[in-house]
Amino acid sequence: MLFVLAFVLLIVLGSPWNIVGFGTCFILGIGELYVWSRTVRRRPVAVGAHTLVGREAAVISPCRPEGQVQLDGEIWQARCAAGAGVGDTVRVVSRDRLVLVVEPAQGGGR
Repeated sequence: MLFVLAFVLLIVLGSPWNIVGFGTCFILGIGELYVWSRTVRRRPVAVGAHTLVGREAAVISPCRPEGQVQLDGEIWQARCAAGAGVGDTVRVVSRDRLVLVVEPAQGGGR
């Protein structure tokens, strides 16, 4: 964002302030990119199937024992040995390829 401001100041301001504003914003923009880069590099990667375990999902097709659940807007095939009806909340226990193994959530369903 500071890079855009630098170019706007270069065009809008008169001489010599356009060069001063451009240089200042450009240097601050480089500093901003450096801080942003360091912050992003320290974050743990939050992707992959292992991130689904322990999450709660809503049942959209009865799981007796196989059905479908919706988790973060995605529809997954699911298997629930205890059985779960439409609208119930289930917790993901594990994953078997592309099928989530779920159990009824402790807080109840509907």
